[in-house]
Amino acid sequence: MADWGIEGFDLARFVRATLDEDLGAGLPGGGHDVTSESVIPADARFSGAMDTRDAIVVAGLPIAEAFFRALDPAMEIEVLAEEGARVPAGTDLMRLTGNARAMLTAERSALNTVQHLSGIATMTRAYVDAMQGRAILLDTRKTIPGLRHLEKYATRMGGAQNHRMGLWDAAMIKDNHVL
Repeated sequence: MADWGIEGFDLARFVRATLDEDLGAGLPGGGHDVTSESVIPADARFSGAMDTRDAIVVAGLPIAEAFFRALDPAMEIEVLAEEGARVPAGTDLMRLTGNARAMLTAERSALNTVQHLSGIATMTRAYVDAMQGRAILLDTRKTIPGLRHLEKYATRMGGAQNHRMGLWDAAMIKDNHVL
């Protein structure tokens, strides 16, 4: 994962903000996983796998890995699929061994991110395939606020090309610009 990155995207900040949101950091009684702390011993270790229920185009595994490593830097993670690869249902995407509390605390953030990005990549690939090389599919800026870099990354994993990242990198005159 060390060589993975998206220009202009701060992965560590995204991971921290997402985990803080899930853990209720800064809220009264927040800042921890009350369920895992109640039922899992602090030193318990766990092994598990992330797999897919459907055929997908993979996107987001380096981000999922970052969620797990943020809570257990020593977690053993074996990534089994390449970003942008088409994989059949039931494919193991990664295997993990590490602190059970850390794994369970990071699990939903990691899974939601991979599901969201792989969904975008999979749908994008369907459109790219349908065009059969007759055109190039470009994405738009119509993304969820705060997720633009990730969602545009996912379209690239699905075979599209990025159009423009924001209002700063290319002019695009639309009807609402005409007075």
